Amino acid sequence: MADLYSRAQRSALMAKVRGRGNATTEEALAAILRAERWSGWRRQQAVRGRDAQGRPFRVRPDFVFRARRLVVFVDGCFWHGCPRHGTQPKGNAAFWRAKFRRNRERDCRDTRNLRRVGWKVLRLWEHALRVKTRPALLSKLRRLMA
Repeated sequence: MADLYSRAQRSALMAKVRGRGNATTEEALAAILRAERWSGWRRQQAVRGRDAQGRPFRVRPDFVFRARRLVVFVDGCFWHGCPRHGTQPKGNAAFWRAKFRRNRERDCRDTRNLRRVGWKVLRLWEHALRVKTRPALLSKLRRLMA
């Protein structure tokens, strides 16, 4: 079916759409943390610092454990280009390749900046929240919580 809007109109319309984070994966990890009775975490809380050049940065991890100086990101397999489950859309392929590349570059930059100012960073793929991979996830979390 043909689009009712021109390319410019569709772009302007889509630019107004704001994301709400990865709510389903965040809820899954929150449920795991609650089941393990881990406390002291906040969701989507900003962490600030200065990068290697002295410029201020602000990152909003999915979970922040301030007392332990630990941040957790749950990266979606699609949006962050999971090597195991990521897919490449066929339509507008150049746009999507660039989008995924920028996401990965931002992830690396944010991880580097956070580690530089003393935070432990855990990046999880959304598929790590599945029931069969839960023991490995809990082991990782326990190691970082110690």
